[in-house]
Amino acid sequence: MAPSKNSSSSGRLILALDATLSGQPTWDLACSLQAEMFDAVGKKGGLSVQLVYFRGFGECRASRFVDDTTKLKELMTRIDCRGGQTQIDKVLSHALKENQHGKVDAVVYIGDAVEEDIDLLADKAGRLGMLGVPVFAFQEGHDRAAETALREIARLSKGGWFRFDSTSSAALAQLLSAVAVFATGGLEALEARGRDGDRLMLAYLRGGRP
Repeated sequence: MAPSKNSSSSGRLILALDATLSGQPTWDLACSLQAEMFDAVGKKGGLSVQLVYFRGFGECRASRFVDDTTKLKELMTRIDCRGGQTQIDKVLSHALKENQHGKVDAVVYIGDAVEEDIDLLADKAGRLGMLGVPVFAFQEGHDRAAETALREIARLSKGGWFRFDSTSSAALAQLLSAVAVFATGGLEALEARGRDGDRLMLAYLRGGRP
């Protein structure tokens, strides 16, 4: 079960995105919806978000942590998608390292493919789970190999896996909002708000599947 957290505390969240060419529609959608995370906790919610993205030949970068939607959108709109393979292993490794500097309360990963060794990813995900850093994997599309890998990452890190497409932006917005509420207030905050996305998130965090 995910640890409880004082609802008045702040939260640090890593937003990781596939910025390869196949991920362009996902990037555009995430850019338009990221405000939901900040809106969910309000100006006094204390949410800080770090953008991590990969693209091209071995390029994987992390921004500074920012505390409002305008700053995050400015970072995202400067980045263009480029051809390349997935680098989720680097994302998970970065999350482990970042957690050594300060507690990371959640990792959100949004992408449509996994082109890496699932066993290596599982090892990193399991280590994050032991540290109380859940990964919430949002998969665009129906690639079966990606689903298998992302479900396993979510399971081992004690997070959640969710599917979305271009017609489910409202549902994705609700779930991103729920992750932000969890990152800043824990299970109690999700229970108190009690929206559909919150209940779905709680089902995963309590060790079950909806």
